[in-house]
Amino acid sequence: MPSSSPRARPGFPARLDLAPASRASAAAPIARSAPKPQAPSGLGMDSLAVRAALVRKIEAQGVSHPGVLAAMRAVERHRFVDSALVNQAYEDTSLPIGLGQTISKPGVVARMIELLCQGHEGRLGRVLEIGTGCGYQAAVLSHVAREVYSIERLKGLHEKARENLRWFRLSNVHLLFGDGMLGYARGAPYAGIIAAAGGENIPDAWIDQLAVGGRLVAPAVTGAGRQNLVVVEKTPRGVVRTELEAVLFVPLKSGVA
Repeated sequence: MPSSSPRARPGFPARLDLAPASRASAAAPIARSAPKPQAPSGLGMDSLAVRAALVRKIEAQGVSHPGVLAAMRAVERHRFVDSALVNQAYEDTSLPIGLGQTISKPGVVARMIELLCQGHEGRLGRVLEIGTGCGYQAAVLSHVAREVYSIERLKGLHEKARENLRWFRLSNVHLLFGDGMLGYARGAPYAGIIAAAGGENIPDAWIDQLAVGGRLVAPAVTGAGRQNLVVVEKTPRGVVRTELEAVLFVPLKSGVA
C-alpha cells in the first residue's frame, strides 16, 4: 500500500506548486484561493435534495459503500456540465462535455469507485485517474482517497477541469496534461487506478504503477469483442483479472491533443 502523503523522494517533490501543467511530468494542485465562479441558475440550494434522490437511485442499483455514497451526495454534478444541460445533471445519464467526450453516468462512476475501494478500510492512499474529462470523477475520488492524480490528454478538457474544480478548493487533487496510456510514474505506486476510457488492452504501464495490494478498474475489450468493466488486482503472487458487466466508454487513445 503506498504512503498517503507525498514524502520527498527522488523525482517526487514534497510539495507541488500551482503552475500550468504543460506535460505529464508537471502536476499541479487545484488553487485554494481562486474566486468562486457564478453558480448555474435553476438549481441552487435545492440541489442537495436532488443529489439525495440520485443517490437513492444509485443505492437501488446495488452500490452500498458508505464512503462512495457520501461522496456522490456531496459533489455537485451540475457544476461540471454546460449550462444548457444543467436540468439533466442529476439524471443517471452520460452527458456531452465537448471535444467528443462525455461525463459518465453517476451510477457508473459510483460503481467503479466502489470496486476500487473494495477490500479497503477507510480512505484509499494515492489514486491515479486516467481521463480527467470535466473533473467530476476526480472530485468524487477526492472524498475516498487521500491523494488523487488525474491525467487528461485533451488540453481543452484539462483546462475545463481546472476551472470546474476551482470551486471545490481540493488540495488533494493534482491535474496533469499528458498521455494517460503512460500513466504517471512519478506518483507510483498507486493504491488504485481508475480509467474513464477503454481500449483493446490494459496498458502495461498501469499495472507496473499499481501497488501490491492495489486495484485497477477500467473498461476494456474482452475476448468476446465487447467492452466490459475489468478489475485487476495486484497480489504478491501475481495479477488477478476479473471481467464484469458490459459498459460503453469512449475509446482509449495515446498522445495528446
